[in-house]
Amino acid sequence: MPLMSKAFTTEDRETQEEPDDAAPEESLPAGVKNYMTPGGFAALQAELNHLYREERPKVVEIVSWAAGNGDRSENGDYLYGKKRLREIDRRLRYLTKRLESAEVVDPKKQQGLKKVFFGATVVYAREDGSEHVVTLVGPDEADVAKKKISWLSPVARALLKAQAGDEVTVRTAAGTETLEVISVNYPL
Repeated sequence: MPLMSKAFTTEDRETQEEPDDAAPEESLPAGVKNYMTPGGFAALQAELNHLYREERPKVVEIVSWAAGNGDRSENGDYLYGKKRLREIDRRLRYLTKRLESAEVVDPKKQQGLKKVFFGATVVYAREDGSEHVVTLVGPDEADVAKKKISWLSPVARALLKAQAGDEVTVRTAAGTETLEVISVNYPL
């Protein structure tokens, strides 16, 4: 078999665009509201502003400079820059859609509630006796390391509308487990 030059296998690379849905972002189930805390909304807005006002213009400048250097098919700065621009634009579209559909719920205004709703900080005990503290937040602000879980997660769905002293059953891939709600608080 004759050897082929790389030029023959990558000559159309510049015109090959990744489809818009190459890496689809997480979407909400149909009919579910996009609840967010004020902090989560602000974080998404800050990311959108950073990408649009700072990162994207820098990448556009690099791509413009690289395009002026001639052969684009083997120009790493140009190829990487175009790929990065597609990633940034995809993220900008996602953030814009999420912010437009966001329904901001301030947990501080939910004082006096005894049941678990969006924004609640819940202490619960598992069957093995271990205690866990979680705060129910929107899917875009969930961070297990910070003990923030999406209000759409199985544990959060089981905890919704429960109050201190209630036992709830959560269904997971490993089976079912009973959780006991110890306390429900909303941040001050």
